[in-house]
Amino acid sequence: MTTPEPLTLRSDVTVELVKSSASDSDVLFAARVSTLGEQSLDELQKDPERSKGLINYLVRDRHGSPFEHNSMTFLISAPIFVFREFMRHRVGWSYNEESGRYRELQPVFYVPDTSRKLVQEGRPGKYVFVEGSPAQYDAVRDTLTESYEQAYSAYQKLLAEGVAREVARAALPVGLYSSMYATCNARSLMHFLGLRTQHELAKVPSFPQREIEMVGEKMEAEWARLMPLTYAAFNANGRVAP
Repeated sequence: MTTPEPLTLRSDVTVELVKSSASDSDVLFAARVSTLGEQSLDELQKDPERSKGLINYLVRDRHGSPFEHNSMTFLISAPIFVFREFMRHRVGWSYNEESGRYRELQPVFYVPDTSRKLVQEGRPGKYVFVEGSPAQYDAVRDTLTESYEQAYSAYQKLLAEGVAREVARAALPVGLYSSMYATCNARSLMHFLGLRTQHELAKVPSFPQREIEMVGEKMEAEWARLMPLTYAAFNANGRVAP
């Protein structure tokens, strides 16, 4: 009889910017080709600060295509249920995720900490989340841990019986951590952030699940550093993607 592997329990997500080709100058040369033709490439050598008014105009009046001429690739580690929400974002995104068909999945699972609001109050379409009681947080931790232990034990049992990984993984829950590369451009990221984060400057309110919002906040911080003028215009114009 094999000894069950100990679980690793996490309440965080991680986001690493592994590759990027993204700057405010990318927006300017793409926008000005309509009037300057190939001379718009000269914008790459200029200080984009002088043209922040143009970037703001493009965001404000929703001229979106100039924001597509850039690329950011993130390595994300999060529970599988977060990735299921990610897959709703298809235009301007590319994904490659860790495969349970080709490798044995590790026993790393999600358990929310006390910063995660637990209780939903109100009816569908008009509800809020509030903090849980200490007893509720204890119940979530204990119940999820017990469930994860049983699920991973079942997974290991099937593997020990010689069952293929792609079949055995059916025993595992969506609280299991996975990892993926996600590549996007500034326009697609703005659309994602408009839906998957809550922000006081947002013109259109959004009510994302907290765990995908945690990922969005980390991606936003990386993008803000790469394209500060575009990021400022996004916030100044209600966080609506152009």
